[in-house]
Amino acid sequence: MKPLLSLSALIDATNEWVGRWVYWLILIMVVVSSGNAAIRYIFNTSSNAWLEVQWYLFATVFLLCSGYTLLRNEHIRIDVIAGKLSRRTQLWIDILGTLFFLFPMAILILVLSWPMFMKSILNTEMSSDAGGLIRWPAKIMIPIGFLLLVLQGLSELIKKTAILRGIIPDPGEHAPAHGAPAHHGEA
Repeated sequence: MKPLLSLSALIDATNEWVGRWVYWLILIMVVVSSGNAAIRYIFNTSSNAWLEVQWYLFATVFLLCSGYTLLRNEHIRIDVIAGKLSRRTQLWIDILGTLFFLFPMAILILVLSWPMFMKSILNTEMSSDAGGLIRWPAKIMIPIGFLLLVLQGLSELIKKTAILRGIIPDPGEHAPAHGAPAHHGEA
């Protein structure tokens, strides 16, 4: 299990690094959006290329941070029922959800998005809008983002299995999930 935990730590570090790097894209996105709005209202003109830069940046942030968000346990989840269950049952729900929902969905999108990216790059696909940008930089973010998500799912699966086997402590054992009230006195 130690080699798997080492792999998990490497995946976690990668998604942590990507997440922190992508923070800066949010600042760039705000500057580009503000600049676009100012130019549109002050000079009554606009640029499709700059609008597409905004979209590309938003897509990049969303896709590249999906693994980081899973690492931080910040994906939207419905804890109405699971929050009342034992921590062991919650871990099993996460494991089964990863195996039967996250992996199939993310791997399918990863596999299907790769040919779309390749076709875009081979055909030098351009935006259909006047003055638009090439499309492949946005399309490569789809397989990269879902690869990071699959890898983080694998890391979470390794950690949750190790927690269930008593190999590592459970960092979420005493922490409330997404603002849920802490359960005191649970065994």
